[in-house]
Amino acid sequence: METRPSTTHLLYLHGFRSSPRSAKALSMAEWVRTQRPELVFACPQLPPSPAEAMALLRDLTADWPSQGCALMGSSLGGFYATVLAEWPRFQSSRVVLLNPAVHPARDLEKYIGEQSCWQDPAERFFFRPEFIAELQALSSALTSTPQRLLAVIAKGDELLDWREMHARYADCHTRLLEASDHGLSDFEDYLPELSEFLGLA
Repeated sequence: METRPSTTHLLYLHGFRSSPRSAKALSMAEWVRTQRPELVFACPQLPPSPAEAMALLRDLTADWPSQGCALMGSSLGGFYATVLAEWPRFQSSRVVLLNPAVHPARDLEKYIGEQSCWQDPAERFFFRPEFIAELQALSSALTSTPQRLLAVIAKGDELLDWREMHARYADCHTRLLEASDHGLSDFEDYLPELSEFLGLA
């Protein structure tokens, strides 16, 4: 049986136009509060610039251990988590991807301009053309140890093509949902399975 260090740190990455106030992020934070209060849990507000987001995450996790970390990312956050999985700090980490973006540089081109936050439309930001190049610069081959990753993919995703996600993460563990939606409104149904995969339970 595989033995792994106990998970002591969890990083949650939200999606495009989202925030730490998303339903999934709040559900995860509440689960940690009630089930694993000693766990170091971080769910930062990510800047719209991918390069700035990577710099923030590098600083945030600078003193995290090289063993015992886990990642969870949704949509664009899933793309970021795939990139982070190859960072030295996270090369042994378990990673859960929730409807992960596969081609964000392509898909987000139509969002160049002023955007609003899903959780509070009064919060606005500008998605700049140069952010597309920053996303392209982050594109990389999938981790050499894909079994560390679990992709939760909803066929009912109204924003991303589930077939692209399924093909991209074919060598990883996958949980293919026959329905659901992009936001995984039934996220809490899968929390026991996901927390076990991440070594949290």
